Amino acid sequence: MTTPSQAPIIRLQGVEKWYGNFQVLTDINLDVRAGERIVICGPSGSGKSTMIRCINRLEAIQKGQITVDGTDLTGDSKAIDTIRKEVGMVFQQFNLFPHLTIVENCMLAPMRSRGLSKAEAQERAMHYLTRVRIPDQANKYPSQLSGGQQQRVAIARALCMAPKIMLFDEPTSALDPEMVKEVLDTMIGLAEDGMTMLCVTHEMGFARSVADRVIFMADGKIIEQGPPAAFFDNPQHPKTQQFLGQILSNH
Repeated sequence: MTTPSQAPIIRLQGVEKWYGNFQVLTDINLDVRAGERIVICGPSGSGKSTMIRCINRLEAIQKGQITVDGTDLTGDSKAIDTIRKEVGMVFQQFNLFPHLTIVENCMLAPMRSRGLSKAEAQERAMHYLTRVRIPDQANKYPSQLSGGQQQRVAIARALCMAPKIMLFDEPTSALDPEMVKEVLDTMIGLAEDGMTMLCVTHEMGFARSVADRVIFMADGKIIEQGPPAAFFDNPQHPKTQQFLGQILSNH
């Protein structure tokens, strides 16, 4: 297990965002250390996905500052391109290219963005497909795979860019229950490798076993955060207590 280093690899300072008149993020302040594993949870519409989408500038902010790996994201588009190479992202929907094979899906970005040769990209793709335990599916097309397998391909594809940070936006919410475990197991493996991870999820067992810190959001704000033991066993804020009560009663 690697020890997170001290300098924050991600820093959000006074971040605010609106959609028209609706304020979706309010005064978000967050430091993430390299190697830290953070789970973000909260009710639907609390701003969780928006917050992590701002970290690789899929969403622009109206106020505040976001710094990723020493680069200020509030600036020019060149900075954004640089950061997107360092920040992998896995979505609810797998977003694989249907007309490319699994291995081709994984090879595309490293060849275009990292300048890898076809042979190098293929070797890297097979390495990460093996890492997520589906090398035997390399020459199939996405439509021939289960949802869980497709999500594992999406994780392998993000890893092929050799990112410093991985963002997960509810990676298991579109999956059948029996497929959730295989994706979570893949993510647990990444966590054990010391990857800096921010994961929006409702999988509280995963949060309890993998996270260094759990962040609870409601109404566009960070309401409470702390190590899993304190968060689950002794939540302080009434909204956190209510949320955990609902989640636990559903399981």
